[in-house]
Amino acid sequence: MKRTKFIFALVALLRIIAIDVVAQPKLAKSLVKGKSATDQDIKHGTLVTENLASTILRDNRIGLDTNRDIKVYLPPGYANSSKSYPVVYYFHSIFSNAEKLVGDGSIINLLERGFANGIVNEFIFVAADYSSPTTGSIYENSPVSGRWLDFTTDELVPFIDGRFRTLRHRDSRALAGDFIGGRGALKLAMVHPELFSLVYALHPVATGIGFLPWTSVDIDWKKIHRAKSFADLKGDGRAQIFVTVSQAYLPNLNRPPFYCDFFTELENGEPKLNVENTRKSKRGFHLEETLDESVENLQTMRGIAFDWGRFDPNQDHVQSNRAFSRKLEDLGIEHEAEEYRGNPWNRNWTENGRFYARVLPFLARYLVFDVNQ
Repeated sequence: MKRTKFIFALVALLRIIAIDVVAQPKLAKSLVKGKSATDQDIKHGTLVTENLASTILRDNRIGLDTNRDIKVYLPPGYANSSKSYPVVYYFHSIFSNAEKLVGDGSIINLLERGFANGIVNEFIFVAADYSSPTTGSIYENSPVSGRWLDFTTDELVPFIDGRFRTLRHRDSRALAGDFIGGRGALKLAMVHPELFSLVYALHPVATGIGFLPWTSVDIDWKKIHRAKSFADLKGDGRAQIFVTVSQAYLPNLNRPPFYCDFFTELENGEPKLNVENTRKSKRGFHLEETLDESVENLQTMRGIAFDWGRFDPNQDHVQSNRAFSRKLEDLGIEHEAEEYRGNPWNRNWTENGRFYARVLPFLARYLVFDVNQ
C-alpha cells in the first residue's frame, strides 16, 4: 500500500513543468485594470520584435533555428528621451517561447501598471526565444542541444546593448524567469556575475536534490530507446524532458538519433540504471550540487531571490527549493526565499500576484536605474 501511494505521488513529477505554459495565460486575465493608477494614468511603451542570427547556436544536433526572435519592451519614456535604461532579461520555461510569454499582454500590463503606480522605475524588458524542436532550452551549454549560456552572454546581451539605450553595467542588468526559466536565471547568476547583479526566480525547478530518487520516476525507457526521432515521443512529457536532460549532461555525438547517453540503459531488452550516468546527470541538473563552486560569484550579487508555491502537486519542487535555500544559508550567501500559500498558476500572474507584488519591488530595491547611483 505504501508503495502504491508513493508511486501515485510521482505521477505529477515533471509533468507540471510541461503544463505551466498552458495554464499561465488562463490565470492572467484579471490584469486589465489596476487599483491605483487609472487607465488614463497608465502610459504605454512599445513592444518590438528583433531577430538575432546566432552563430553560437549553429553548434547543435537537434535542428535548431539559429535565427532567434527577441521580444523587447521599451518603457513609456524611452521614445521621448535620450536617457539609458537598465535591462531585465526574462527566461521562459520549456514548451514555451517568447511570443507565448508576451502574447496575451499580461506581463506588459503588469509592467506598465507598476511604472504608473511608482512600484518600480522604468526599465527595458527582454525575452528571447529559447524554444527548440525538443522541449526547449534548459539553459545549459551542450554540443547536442545548443550552447544556450554562451548565446545569452556572448550574443544576446551585446546585441541588446548595441541596439538600445541601455546602462551597460552588471548593476543595471537583472535576471528573472519561471520554472525551468527560473532555474536558468539562477544558473546564469552562478556562473556570470560579471554581467548580471541580481536575480529573481519564480518557482524554479531543479534547484535542489529533493527527496524523490530518479529511479522512481515513471519514464517509458523502452519507448525512448526504440524512438527514431523526437517526434516519436510527442505527448509524453516525462520522456521528452529526460531526453532533453540527457542531451544537456550526457552528450554523445556518436549516438543518433538523440546524440546522448541515458541514466537508464537497456540490458537484454530491459531498463537498467546506469549509476555513473545518473550521478553525472543529477550533478549537472540540480543547481545545489554545484553551489560550492559558485560561492564567490554569488557573494558579489546585489540581490538574489526565489519563491515557490507550497501546493505544487509535485512536492519535489517544494522540497528542492527548501534544500537550495538551506544550502545557500550554510554557504553564507544572502538571499530571499519565500514559500507561499498556493501554487504558481494562481499566484504568479494575477493582478497583485508574485510578479507584480514581489518581482517588481525587488527590482526597485536592487537595480541601478541611473549611472550616478
